[in-house]
Amino acid sequence: MTASPRSNWNYPTAVRFGAGRISELAEACRTVGMSAPLIVTDPFLATQPMTKAALDQLTGAGLRAAVFSDIKPNPVETNVYKGLEALKAGNHDGVVAFGGGSALDAGKVIAFMAGQTRPMWDFEDIGDWWTRADPNGILPIIAVPTTAGTGSEVGRAGVITQEATHTKKVIFHPLMMPKIVICDPELTVGMPPHITAGTGLDALAHCIEAYCAPGYHPMAEGIAVEGIRLVKEYLPRAYKDGKDIEARANMMSAAAMGATAFQKGLGAIHALSHPAGALYDTHHGLTNAVFMPYVLVYNRAAIERKIERLAAYIGLEPSFQAFLDWVLQLRRDLGVPHTLEGLKIDAARFDEMSEMAPNDPTAGGNPVPITKESARKLFEDALAGRV
Repeated sequence: MTASPRSNWNYPTAVRFGAGRISELAEACRTVGMSAPLIVTDPFLATQPMTKAALDQLTGAGLRAAVFSDIKPNPVETNVYKGLEALKAGNHDGVVAFGGGSALDAGKVIAFMAGQTRPMWDFEDIGDWWTRADPNGILPIIAVPTTAGTGSEVGRAGVITQEATHTKKVIFHPLMMPKIVICDPELTVGMPPHITAGTGLDALAHCIEAYCAPGYHPMAEGIAVEGIRLVKEYLPRAYKDGKDIEARANMMSAAAMGATAFQKGLGAIHALSHPAGALYDTHHGLTNAVFMPYVLVYNRAAIERKIERLAAYIGLEPSFQAFLDWVLQLRRDLGVPHTLEGLKIDAARFDEMSEMAPNDPTAGGNPVPITKESARKLFEDALAGRV
């Protein structure tokens, strides 16, 4: 079996990439000035050997470390505020965000809010609201992804659900970017196939939407295109053989690439997925995967030429249909449901979801405008399976 690639990158932050590099966690904490890190993870990971090993490494190196794990799969504001209580009670001076997207997002927002005096929602990613924050009140963050999907480890924001409105909101600040990322593909070896599929297709959704978003950003587009190629070549391998470390490593790269690329924008896949996740607590990556073909068809007139070029690059016939067929086949191969019924979503809340989707912060990046009416039709198509 081919070994995992190993490298150090400084793009978009300091990334230590390669199998076994979790052994550098304590040294990384010291590098960014942490002496008392708080590991923020989810309840399942908190019970796993990899998390205990990370905690033991930190305490064995003389660091005063603890674990906070009260994080939902779609983190809510209560999770953040309870994390802040744990952070302050333990007098911690930094956060190790350890896990999948939920733990990474929550951990980053906890570190961001550590020294702020305004409510969290005052820092939603709207206009220049981020300038309201006191930058001196933001604690350093080290990110350790244990899945390969969200790419939150290289992002400057966290998605948190506002419980009163059941709305996912993006909290943003440039200093929420982790100071060091440890990408160790060995940490993803234990992921079961259905999580491998959902997280991998989340990375694909990020890359596709970044590539298709309007505007001029050729660097982001180039990263997105190569990320899509990596998903095509390595996601089926990682799904089939969870111990294929080369496949795991390349999917970890694709995840980080998707999040780096979507600086250019996201779109209707996420604008539809966020209301579904907020109201039904569905897995984010799997929800993106269900909506993906319906949104591609909705956007076809605006993206067909770009998709033809993309299809050629990843080794398909250079046509929109060939790319769509590949997406549909990939979903089938990975056990993704074709309709919303597979996510236990029916039409009962379509009116509410159709109001939410056009107002989602990702909607503005879609190459075709999203309205209440078009969102409703997309939800109906995704329930009926009309592609």
